Order: sequence, then C-alpha cells, then structure tokens
Amino acid sequence: MIGSMDFDHALLRADLDALPWASYGHAYGSAEDVPGCLRALAGDDDAAADEAQGELYGSILHQGSVYEASAQAVPFLARIAAADIRTADVLLLIGGIAEGGEDPSPEAGDGSAVEAGDGLPAEVSDEAGESDEVACRRAVVAQLPLLLGALDHQDRAVRQAAAWAAGWTGAAGADTAVPALRDRAAVETDPLVRAELLSALAQLDPEGRARAATEAIGPDGSPPELRIAALLACADIGLPWTPAHHEAALALLPLDRLMADRFDQVRNEPLHHLTVTLLLRDTDPDREAVFALLDGALRHGDPEARTEAVWAALTACELSRGAPARLVAALTAAALADGGGAVAAAGDGRAAASGAGSGGGGAAGSGPVGGAAGSGAGAGSGDVSGALSALGRLGAYGKPAADLLAARAAGEGDVADRALEALVTVDPVRAAPLLARDLESRPRAFAAACGGPVGSLPTLPYDPELLAAVRRRLGAMEPGSMVLPRLVALLTAWGPDAGPAVPELLAALPAYPRQLPKVLAAVCPPEQRAEAAEAVRSLARTAPADDRMEAVRVLHQLTGDHGPLLSLLAERLAAGAGGGDSALRETATAAAALGPAAAPLVPALRAALNAPGADRNNPQMDADIAIAVALHRITGDAAEAVPVLAGVLGDDDGLWRRWTFVRAAEAATGLGPAGRPLVPVMKGLLADPEQVPSAVLALRAVAPDALDTDRSAGLLLDAAEAGAAPAEAVEALVALGVDTLSDEHRARLTELGERDLRVVRFGLSGTIEAADDRLRARIRTAVVGGVRTAVVSPG
Repeated sequence: MIGSMDFDHALLRADLDALPWASYGHAYGSAEDVPGCLRALAGDDDAAADEAQGELYGSILHQGSVYEASAQAVPFLARIAAADIRTADVLLLIGGIAEGGEDPSPEAGDGSAVEAGDGLPAEVSDEAGESDEVACRRAVVAQLPLLLGALDHQDRAVRQAAAWAAGWTGAAGADTAVPALRDRAAVETDPLVRAELLSALAQLDPEGRARAATEAIGPDGSPPELRIAALLACADIGLPWTPAHHEAALALLPLDRLMADRFDQVRNEPLHHLTVTLLLRDTDPDREAVFALLDGALRHGDPEARTEAVWAALTACELSRGAPARLVAALTAAALADGGGAVAAAGDGRAAASGAGSGGGGAAGSGPVGGAAGSGAGAGSGDVSGALSALGRLGAYGKPAADLLAARAAGEGDVADRALEALVTVDPVRAAPLLARDLESRPRAFAAACGGPVGSLPTLPYDPELLAAVRRRLGAMEPGSMVLPRLVALLTAWGPDAGPAVPELLAALPAYPRQLPKVLAAVCPPEQRAEAAEAVRSLARTAPADDRMEAVRVLHQLTGDHGPLLSLLAERLAAGAGGGDSALRETATAAAALGPAAAPLVPALRAALNAPGADRNNPQMDADIAIAVALHRITGDAAEAVPVLAGVLGDDDGLWRRWTFVRAAEAATGLGPAGRPLVPVMKGLLADPEQVPSAVLALRAVAPDALDTDRSAGLLLDAAEAGAAPAEAVEALVALGVDTLSDEHRARLTELGERDLRVVRFGLSGTIEAADDRLRARIRTAVVGGVRTAVVSPG
C-alpha cells in the first residue's frame, strides 16, 4: 500500500548504483544520468525534484517514446510512489511508459505482477529478443499491485492518476486490472476519477464496458465529465452513433473544458477525436453522423463551441472528400455568427436544422447562430472561431461563401486580409482585383495568391490589375524583402503574360542576382531577350562569386552560350564547390544539363566523388548521385554511374534515406538498359512502400523483362492505399498502362478515385485537400482514358 513503508534513501542509492546505467540507452544516448534524476525525484528539494521530473520526461519518455532505460527505471519509480513521494506525478510517469509500450506477443509470458518494493529484481528481466516497448509494458504490468492499490488513496489526483496508468497496461494487464477498476468504479464518487475509470475500462475491456458507456451518456443530471468520457468510449469501442449520442454531444458543448483536468491527452479535444474516429470507420452512416454533429456545433451560440467545431471541420475536410461540400453552409453560418449583428441572424436559414441527418434532432445548448449576436459574443469579433479562414480550405466548394468573403475582404485590418486569403482559393478571379487594390495591407492574401506554404498551392491566375500592383511593389521593394520569393513565384507562373514587368525586373536585377534571372527568362518577350541577355551577362561578370550561378545558367538559356556557365562550373569544382555538398550537387546538376559540352569538367567531377565504401550522410550521397548522372550524360557511358548508384541504393539505413533513394532510382531510370546491374538492389526497394513507385519505374527502364508487372501493380496499389507516396504510385501505374491492369487492380485503382476517404493523408496544413483533389482527378482521367486491351500475367 502507498505510504505503508518507510523510504530508505540509502537503499535506493545503493540499488541504483548496482545497475549498469551507462550501458542502457534513452533518447539522448547513455542513461548514466537517470540514477541522479531518480534520486532527486525522491528527495526533499522540490525545485530539484521538478527539474528531475522534466529531465525524465525528456529522456526515458521522450515525446511518448520509450527505451531500455525506461523499463529499468519503472521499479524505482514504483518505490518512490509507494513511499507517497510525489505520488500522482510519479504514477503518471509510470503510466506514460506503459502507454509508450506494447503488449508481449501471445506466445511470450504474461509478466506476472510483483509487489512494489517487495522482492524486486536487481534488474528488469529482458526476454530474449524483446523490444524496448514490450519490456516497458512488462515492467509496468509488474507494478499493477501498486497502481491498483492507489485506487483507494484519499487524494483524488492519486486515484485519477492510478486509473489512467492502469488503463495503459493493455492485454498484458487486463486480467488483473479490470476487476479492480470495475470494483472502484462501483463506489467512486468524484466525477474526474469516474471518467478516468470509465476510459481505462473501455480500453482494457471494450466489450464488457459497452453497456456501461451507453448508460453513462445520460441523463442530463449526470456529471458532464463522465458523460463526455462515455461518448468517447462509445466511439472508441465501435458502438453505432445514435441520436442519443448526437444530442448528448451537442448538449455538452463546448467540450474541451470537460477534459481540461483529465490525464487523457489522446482525447483531450473530444469533438476532434469523435470526428476522426467516426470518419475512419468509413461508412455512410458514420460520415453523416459526423457531418450532422459538426453542422450543429458550427451553428452553436457559444464562440468557444464554434472554435472547437471549426478545428474538427478542418480535420474532416482533410480526411473526407465529401466534407467540404457538406460543411460549407455550416462554416458560412459560423463565419456570419463571428461577425455578429443582424447579418448573423439572417444566415442561410438552416440554423435550426442543425440536427438533420443520422445524428437526430437539435439539442438544448445548440442554439442557432443568431444566439451569438444576442449574447454580444459575435458582434464585431471578426474571425473568433476561425471559420472565415477555414472557408478558404474548401477551394471551389466554398463558392457559396464568396459573397460573404468578398464583403469582409472589402473591410480593413486582419479580418479583411483573412477573408481575401480565403477568397483567393474559393474564387480566384473575383479575388484578383480586390488584392490589386490593396496589395500592401493584404500579406496573408498575397501569400495565398503566390502559392501558399512553400509554393505548394496554385498561384492566382494572371490579372492585369494585379500585375500593375505587383510592378509597383517590385519597384518599391527594399533590399532583403521577405516579399521577393512570393513575387518570384507569381511572376514565374504567369510567364509571358507578366512581360510588362521586364523594366522593373531589369532595374532590380543587380540587387537580387540569385532570385531574378530565372524570373526574367520566364517572362521576357522575344523582342526584349537581347536586352535581358545583356543585363544578365553584365550580372554574371560583376556579381559576387556565390551569386553568379543563376545568372550564367539563365544566360545560357537566353543565348545558348555555355562558355560563362562552363567556366563557372570549373571554378566551383576546383574550389570544392565552395558551399559544401549542396553546392556540389547544384554544380553537377548544371553540368549534366550541358551534356557533352561539359566534357572538360569530367576529371574534376570524378575527383569530387566520395571514395567507394565511405560512410556518407544524405547530402553527400545526393551529391554523388548528381555527379553520377552528370558523368553519364556528358560521356554517354554508364560504367561510372552504376557502381555509384549501387553504393547508394545498397545502403542499409533506408529509414532515413527515402528521398535520397528516390533520387538514386530516378537516376537509374535515366541509364536505360545500361543500368541492368542495378536490378538486384532495385528489387530490394520493393519491400518499402515509399520506394515502390521509383523502383518500379527504374526496373521498367533498365530491365523490363525482369519486372513482374502484375505484382508491381499490386505493390503500387498497396502503397497508394496506405498513403505512402500515393501520387507517385498512381503515376507509376499510369506508366505501366492502365489498360494492362488486371480486373482486380483496375477496380482498386477506380476505388481510389471514388472513395470518400482521402488517399493523400500527409502534407502541410491547408495543402492535403488540394493535393488529394488533383490525385483524384488524375485517377479518374486515367481510368476513363485507359482502354482495356489485355490482362498481364505474372512475369
């Protein structure tokens, strides 16, 4: 029992010193610092104990990951907690280690529990071949007597921490933990502890807790902390989402506050968690349930509830292709409510219908948008919930909100900028003249017009008014302006339409020798090419050495004169490329583009290669790949490139080499049949879904007879369905020939284009939807265009 034993600091120190901590590992390497942290945690100095606790969270439980030292620390943490020293905090740390762990395989032993502080082994046993995760789960299961004994502690925080920690002992601990948790749940009166007990039991015994979870969602007099825990448990267990669940969720809004004092960080944003959980079930009833729930929440009278709903709605749009069209009306209503006043009350007239769909009717507390205006919460507040900005994530599906966005964009300040930012993606033609009128004070909108985060979205179409504004901005730009990359992206995308900006580009060229030559080449009309070439030639002679590369490259593009470029490349190679491996890669890439004309550079390129068998990092490998490509394109002989690429592709640290391997496979593709010796290493890449697309295309190029096209199509579809390089996988399928796919594979490809769950799952916020929409269109075009002519058999 906790507090029933005297704590012997000297014994703790001796037992800690008896273990070889320096040989154990944690997030930062050797765990030799862990004994000191554990001693401080058990000490009387509160400041030192707080610091030690933070250190342990950073080392043995680093961002949820566990290590060998984590398992070895558990018995000592248990002894500290058993002595009633910082008990709740220590139990949470033990529970976190269990959460980061994994259950042993069914064939392994179940790790029988050991009384905390009684007969503890000097070192946690290490089953043969057992992972650190399994060892950690075993170590915590061994402390279940301590955790379950703490369920009766007089301190509510200790009981709550014990319940949460026990809930993470998994199948290995369920047989021991469930009866004790159930017994405590029958007598516990504190709402937070009851909620933690219910959540723990739902994790350990989902089938056994289904009825209790269903009963706990109501009635309205039940503690709200328990009701939200019950709703989350019902969703996690997999129970059907009924009108009763819908009404309870809306009645409890806003939900985040009900989890503020819980230890459950997995479900600490309940509406978001419900959205993800139900959508990933991928059924029509569950989708409709989510959309109905979000519709009601977005129309709620409390701005805090709408804020939670906007975040959940954005995630829904990232997961579901049907979400943008289904949620645009409710997001518009939320944006109107944020603006307050009579406009909000005059919304789209469907606020009272928020219970439509499988979720059932409206509920108390889910008031219409007019409620926000009545309470004064929305008046003049602009974009309190984020709904205005969220409309921009809907793309063309946001068209019904265009009038609202245009009206808000005509205002002043940040809200007007946010509205115009959204309008750029919703209705770009309408947004262009609005942006042109006030470019200086619309930084967010201008960034969206120029391609958004790292140029990952389409730029705004050409507009003469906007071009005039951009020209003025370019002429007044201060050196070092952060706006320059956006101007470059926009003008380059417009191409010859931006030709009138040539005078401003020429004037700014000396100040921006790295950025503007490429733009000048993209926009320059034929009648001004000679003037532009002369300006670039002058820049190539006068710019600092590090800034001349782009100028000489563009000069070659404009005039065909490769002399200055060849001279600079030789100079850079002689100096070791000057800027490290990235500069060497750039130099080799430019040499490859020259082809045989770069023959004088071959000796220097060979000398720049890393020694065979050298221990290389990714940038060094990337530079070697670029050199191998250059040598092949310059000499026409693949003999030197093959061993370089084989050395890269044969590296055994594939986890950290994804893009390097992709570049090497693409380089192999360019070798054609001369790359046949690379077939064994290329086939090895087929085991990694992220490498499958580039490996298949490379095998198709170097040894088509060695490519099992039917198996390859299956692997490509597996990769796309798993969200691993889906766009690349689809392009590889198209290259193989959609008309050659088997009936099964063609059906799977069609399903990728028609299903509701998005295929693209990862990317910068705001880019996933657009990337998936492009992929969906590509798939549909390929399937329609691929006339079936044959079924390819294996081999």
